[in-house]
Amino acid sequence: MPTFTALTTLTGKDSAEALAEALEALTPEPTGVGAFEMEDGSGLWEVGSYFEEAPDQAGLALLAVMHGAKPFTISELPETDWVAKVRRELTPVEAGRFFVYGSHDAEKVPDDCEPLLIEAAMAFGTGHHGTTLGCLRALDRLANAGFVGKSVIDIGCGTAVLAMGAARIWPGVMLASDIDAVAVEVAEANVAANDLVGRVECVEAAGLDHPRLVAAAPFDLVFANILKGPLIDLAPDVTSRLQDEAKVILSGILNEQADEVIAVYCGLGNSLEHREEIGDWTTLTLNKTVVK
Repeated sequence: MPTFTALTTLTGKDSAEALAEALEALTPEPTGVGAFEMEDGSGLWEVGSYFEEAPDQAGLALLAVMHGAKPFTISELPETDWVAKVRRELTPVEAGRFFVYGSHDAEKVPDDCEPLLIEAAMAFGTGHHGTTLGCLRALDRLANAGFVGKSVIDIGCGTAVLAMGAARIWPGVMLASDIDAVAVEVAEANVAANDLVGRVECVEAAGLDHPRLVAAAPFDLVFANILKGPLIDLAPDVTSRLQDEAKVILSGILNEQADEVIAVYCGLGNSLEHREEIGDWTTLTLNKTVVK
């Protein structure tokens, strides 16, 4: 059965969410609708929907005008075994001592590495994206310098690959939190697949106010691989929950956004230790300054 997509862009979160809600009322009904802020720094939001039969083009055109969006681009997708396609295209990733792979590449895992199994069907956070790769490299650098994380949290954890990486090299329980319930389920599945149950605890939480996260603070290492806006919004809470000399690894930041994020975190009492660009993306490692 063919699948149809309808995509458009517009300005503003509220407008995007209103358009996404309106799409739900179309006939034929979409099988899925989403609204996402674009990561190119443009400030635009993308609204998209999937249909199992050809959508109502006139209805889509009317909704676009009513909500101030660009005309929808409608496409028919060929039938594809997406998991098989991802398996072919997602080759293992090496990030320092870490080796991120899918079960289809299990025979390629070297003996002298810290393996992290992420299934192809759970592709976000596999290490192929510059943000995840940058965070794993930053973790490897910290460990090589002798840092040992004893109270670690991965905020916006996705697959929980960063928390699992920390659990591979340090003792104790690492926290992995995400605002999305499905992401938490994915994280828990990955934790189990990597035999790290009891070593990585997954929590559904927005920000750092969840009772489990409050109880675990202060942290000596915080990962936050999300986007510039949430990173800036979280900066005061993150900083207030850090031990002195704690480390912060931030990503999800376009290269041209990095200076703004650095300024915010340094203005709160952190100092920049390392900055790495991978493609369009920057990963930052910061240190909380000791208060005297």
